Amino acid sequence: MRMHELQETLRKAPFEPFRIRLSDGRSFEVRHPEFAGLTRHSIFVGDPATDEEGPERMVQCDLMHVVSIEPVNGQTAPPK
Repeated sequence: MRMHELQETLRKAPFEPFRIRLSDGRSFEVRHPEFAGLTRHSIFVGDPATDEEGPERMVQCDLMHVVSIEPVNGQTAPPK
């Protein structure tokens, strides 16, 4: 996955929670933009990230292994 694709997803207004899927089958949800950090080669995701509390730990995922991003629970923003 390219860094700019994740940047756009994290900066989207209004923010939409999303899930990243990795090449090894794991997936992580990003419930709030502050629960993710992006570098040129990695995304750090808060796990577990809930709406009420901050993450207990951060998981580092190499962007090379991010195979997809998708809305959480199929939620999408209403049409503008």
